[in-house]
Amino acid sequence: MFPKPIRQSSRAWQLSYQSLLPIAILLWLAPLLAVALFSIRPDSDFIRGNYWGWPSSFEMLKNYGMVFTSAMPRYIMNSFMITIPTVIGAVALSCMTGFALGIYKFRGNLLIFFMFIAGNFVPFQILMVPVRDLTLDMGLYNTKTGLVLFHIAFQTGFCTLFMRNFIKALPYELIEAARVEGVAEWQIFWYIVLPLMKPAIAALSVLIFTFIWNDYFWAIVLTQGENSQPVTAGITSFNAQFRAMYHLMSAGSIIAALPPVLMFFLMQKHFIAGLTLGAVK
Repeated sequence: MFPKPIRQSSRAWQLSYQSLLPIAILLWLAPLLAVALFSIRPDSDFIRGNYWGWPSSFEMLKNYGMVFTSAMPRYIMNSFMITIPTVIGAVALSCMTGFALGIYKFRGNLLIFFMFIAGNFVPFQILMVPVRDLTLDMGLYNTKTGLVLFHIAFQTGFCTLFMRNFIKALPYELIEAARVEGVAEWQIFWYIVLPLMKPAIAALSVLIFTFIWNDYFWAIVLTQGENSQPVTAGITSFNAQFRAMYHLMSAGSIIAALPPVLMFFLMQKHFIAGLTLGAVK
């Protein structure tokens, strides 16, 4: 049973909804507004304990300038060098596995598909020690390559679930017609199925880009130092020996949040089309 539209509710409920909605939005935006406010405060405000009062001065240019002149650009570049190959690898593998599991009917198809799904339910915290030991044994610890390979392996399960269900919803008559015409299987995948998957590829790319860019746990488990750490872990480098430099950490957090936000707005049309395709006929 679907919820009743707000326009069909009583006038009292409509007024309550209209008054509570701005409050809910402000509560949701409060942490972001706090980070933005911290990023323009001077360091002296934090020393004096002036966290929420009016800033004694506005140091936006100074704070953001210090962030850009630090190792932050290197951390941001590391994030791009980790995130982009991961998105390409995970999406490419999931397109092929989704095609195989969605088109071909063979013994063990569902079992393999369930294994991909089961991997998504494994708590990633319990994998910390074995994954770290594996990267040490393979010589991939504290390297961008090791983090990329792990993320590809860990994200392929979710991506395969996404792609397999999308391909399963495509008209199977297209595949049969191509086979009758003598088209090879790889040509069916490349010239017929893959073009139809563009909305799903765009939506999945935005999701995986956001997941990997915002990852913090594996960034501190598998990497250390500015040569390999992404920006999420690199922000903590602004911590001094005896105190945290909140103004620089906040400015760095704002800068680190911009790439996924920009990508979402640039791909918004394709992202929404990929998520809603097939919802209605």
